[in-house]
Amino acid sequence: MRESWHQAFRRKLIEPDLIEETVLSIKKTGKRVATLNGSFDLLHAGHLHIIYEASKQADILIVALNSDASIKKYKSIHRPLIPLEYRLQMMTALSFVDFVTWFDETDPRSLLNKIKPHVHVNGSEYGLNCLEALTVEQHGGKVHIVSLVPGLSTTEIIKKIQVTPQ
Repeated sequence: MRESWHQAFRRKLIEPDLIEETVLSIKKTGKRVATLNGSFDLLHAGHLHIIYEASKQADILIVALNSDASIKKYKSIHRPLIPLEYRLQMMTALSFVDFVTWFDETDPRSLLNKIKPHVHVNGSEYGLNCLEALTVEQHGGKVHIVSLVPGLSTTEIIKKIQVTPQ
């Protein structure tokens, strides 16, 4: 008998307080770790593009999602549109994502200090001098930039929905 969806998606989740020991275990096997973070609210094809590109940068991809409280602080009190529980489920459903975790801060540097990824992936809107760069490089990692898919952003999709007649 197959396990329930609730059980299945939890296999890829790493609780934030277990991230350091989990990543250490992964690295002891000789595998390289890539990270990607973001809200991934209203998951769309642009997100899939950057996530897939991130998965090609190392043996293991860990995607870190901003918590709902974090998104409210740095985006808007009206966000996220999709609660963390469901964003976690969608992210774990992607075959090219190995593990998913989350963080409550508005930026991921504290989490990246724990993970110490070999590669951290970011979108081109942030560039090589992104907020995370120094933290990643201090631990011997590098930043990999992925070009955005033009016209695909959550903000643009929301605007399109708001102006589309019913």
